[in-house]
Amino acid sequence: MLATTPTPSEIVAALDRHVVGQEDAKRIVAVAVYSHFRKVALAAVDGRPIIKSNLLLIGNSGTGKTLMCETLSRILDVPFVSAEATSLAQTRFVNEEIDAILQRLVERAGGDVDKASRGIVFIDEIDKLKNTKGTVQATSGESVQHALLKIMEGASVQLADGRFVDTTNTLFVCGGAFVGLSEIISQTHGYGFIATGHSENRKILDRLNSRVKPTDLFTYGLIPEFTGRLPVIARFHDLTREMLVRIMVEPENSLLAQFRSLFASEGVELVVDPHVFEQIAEVSIEYKTGARSLRGIFEELISPVLYVVPDRHDVVKVVVKSLFADAELVTGPRRALA
Repeated sequence: MLATTPTPSEIVAALDRHVVGQEDAKRIVAVAVYSHFRKVALAAVDGRPIIKSNLLLIGNSGTGKTLMCETLSRILDVPFVSAEATSLAQTRFVNEEIDAILQRLVERAGGDVDKASRGIVFIDEIDKLKNTKGTVQATSGESVQHALLKIMEGASVQLADGRFVDTTNTLFVCGGAFVGLSEIISQTHGYGFIATGHSENRKILDRLNSRVKPTDLFTYGLIPEFTGRLPVIARFHDLTREMLVRIMVEPENSLLAQFRSLFASEGVELVVDPHVFEQIAEVSIEYKTGARSLRGIFEELISPVLYVVPDRHDVVKVVVKSLFADAELVTGPRRALA
């Protein structure tokens, strides 16, 4: 198992094939993931208990947090499940809901409890659990933080079917937008009082000052014990128009690749003008949902064509020149499918 753990650079290279941008976050996550699974492998050899370094991903909706975790699980061939902290906060039976998350992890592992224990659990919208004095939601949010502490650190949890899952080796990744956190960071004192004499020292100091500190998260409303279980923090930047365009065309399983394959299965070539992707990106920016709305907009564009093409055996090419104009259908004899 030691030899099969991908190096951080190998993890980043694999992520690059599926996740556009977020270079700093990729490196931070890759190192944390490598370190975690390397420690798990070493513990299996020498029996030493591991000290976990769970992750906190900070970034607005649609910036790629869930996608990165899903991709990591495929790279590492470990089971993956996701949940929303807000859903946990809305239930009266928090511990039962947490047990259900682990049950799903076992199901994703094909019923293999040992494999499930080495999986990845992603809990999104963790920032919604912040403690705001005097509100009912804050009380339930804080109780969820306390409930998560045990399994995030490592515990043997009994499932509904009587089996136990040990979360000691499970990597927990929490995510959230943390709206307003930047203002808190800007108001906190940096490490300017430390004397630096070399440019390299200055770089280290600047990196420390830009880092999200545990005290920033305390001020935001997370309890100290909870933030202590999330020592590694990666920030995801909002996606630019250029990045949104790249997301639609560059990854191995991009929207363009998927629909080209779909049309090709009908013996039809799909051609989309580059300007169309810029138009889609502009609309997505207006929606303020990051990359989440890209598929919906593209599907809406292609849907009328897909309704017609399967019945039109004379169509050999579909040319899309604008988001706001009908696609052009080019007719001719179709090539036989392989």
